[in-house]
Amino acid sequence: MRSRVEELAGLRESVLAGPSERATAAQRAKGKLTVRERIGLLLDADSFHEVEPLRRHRAQGFGLEAKKPYTDGVVTGWGTVEGRTVFVYAHDFRIFGGALGEAHAAKIHKIMDMALAAGAPLVSLNDGAGARIQEGVTALAGYGGIFRRNTAASGVIPQISVMLGPCAGGAAYSPALTDFVFMVRETSQMFITGPDVVKAVTGEEISQNGLGGADVHAETSGVCHFAYDDEETCLEEVRYLLSLLPRNNRENPPAVPCDDPADRRCAALADLVPVDGNRPYDMARVIEEIVDDGDYLEVHQRWARNIICALARLDGQVVGIVANQPQSLAGVLDIEASEKAARFVQMCDAFSIPIVTLLDVPGFLPGVGQEHGGIIRHGAKLLYAYCDATVPRISLILRKAYGGAYIVMDSQSIGADLTYAWPTNEIAVMGAEGAANVIFRRQIAEADDPQARRAELVKEYKAELMHPYYAAERGLVDDVIDPADTRAVLIGALSMLRTKHAERPARKHGNPPQ
Repeated sequence: MRSRVEELAGLRESVLAGPSERATAAQRAKGKLTVRERIGLLLDADSFHEVEPLRRHRAQGFGLEAKKPYTDGVVTGWGTVEGRTVFVYAHDFRIFGGALGEAHAAKIHKIMDMALAAGAPLVSLNDGAGARIQEGVTALAGYGGIFRRNTAASGVIPQISVMLGPCAGGAAYSPALTDFVFMVRETSQMFITGPDVVKAVTGEEISQNGLGGADVHAETSGVCHFAYDDEETCLEEVRYLLSLLPRNNRENPPAVPCDDPADRRCAALADLVPVDGNRPYDMARVIEEIVDDGDYLEVHQRWARNIICALARLDGQVVGIVANQPQSLAGVLDIEASEKAARFVQMCDAFSIPIVTLLDVPGFLPGVGQEHGGIIRHGAKLLYAYCDATVPRISLILRKAYGGAYIVMDSQSIGADLTYAWPTNEIAVMGAEGAANVIFRRQIAEADDPQARRAELVKEYKAELMHPYYAAERGLVDDVIDPADTRAVLIGALSMLRTKHAERPARKHGNPPQ
């Protein structure tokens, strides 16, 4: 028995050592960490429990029978992040380039099933060359099993994909099905067809990073939620995100003690936001002033910058914040902003995260490109997401809220639990100038001084229909508040709504706009 135990100990030591030093050196030459170094950074120290470390493939032919490394190119198991259980699978590029075969896929399927059964988050550390060509259709079937499990776990447990190397072809669909995608600049890429195929089919020449690098997906495609310069920072931010999420959809997000007073006045807000609705300002500074210790995590920071989606805490409780950004496109809603916010609202609702919406929106972006691109369909995604959400929802109108964009941005008419407004708010079908040009067109045209007459009528329209208390008088705003009291009011309202319960109609699922 003792000899067998010693033999097993030696075998495990060999597995932990990994592939050859040459393979490890090649990995480091690319600026990448090894698979176990990555897991060590993600999880709490000494908390990792590996599953099936001795698994090997059973494929024959094409030279595979002579190469049967342990782990088969993927390390799977569970550990903890800040003491809470997290499941993980991580490709080892040093073994078959991290390519997926039958045994490799079976290990991933098992750990995904375990995560769902345990009700704990799943993190994938992706660094693989796609399907293992030598195993043919068996490898493709392995991806199908991953996609099916991604879908089954969607909205049940948080799923986070961390791209630390290449991810090409059908393999890219698994990260796209998860809740959050992290990427590292220069070393990670995602694309369905690589540069060589693109050149052969279209004649376009482009590098791997130019086609599917971190910056492309963070700024242009919206596939990537977070992009960082190095793996260490990236994995540290994954830990931070996990600290803001519940383990599953049956729990609330973790609360933490808060030293930032709940009744702290935010006097600076009056200076941060100009009264003139045409003057831009940075909504990020408003969020910093309101949330605990000015700390928040912005999602999709560099994509669709005219809207902000962020996770933060108010009095120690996690909230999701959706806010128009007047510094970009005046804060209008367009196709990309609608998609970005809709997915964020759905994520918050799935994981019991209350939603606070900060409005300063002049409307939807006009233009042929937007209409032909389907702004009606994409804007409806955000409308559907809000209407379908049953978590506590509070909206705050800072300045203007015009037209359909006002309705879509969680107005009281689509189910916001509470709606507040600052004394500078203007809620209307459109701006006063545009409204006056429509309503009083004849009077303006017949006036001796059209410009002066237009100014008089604009002033009259504002006084009658756009004064700060018009919506409150009609019950569309619950209260007009002092901006300095914003933090205290939001915290008090969220505390009251913490026990909110909403019944959904009986149905298999809705049919949201796509």
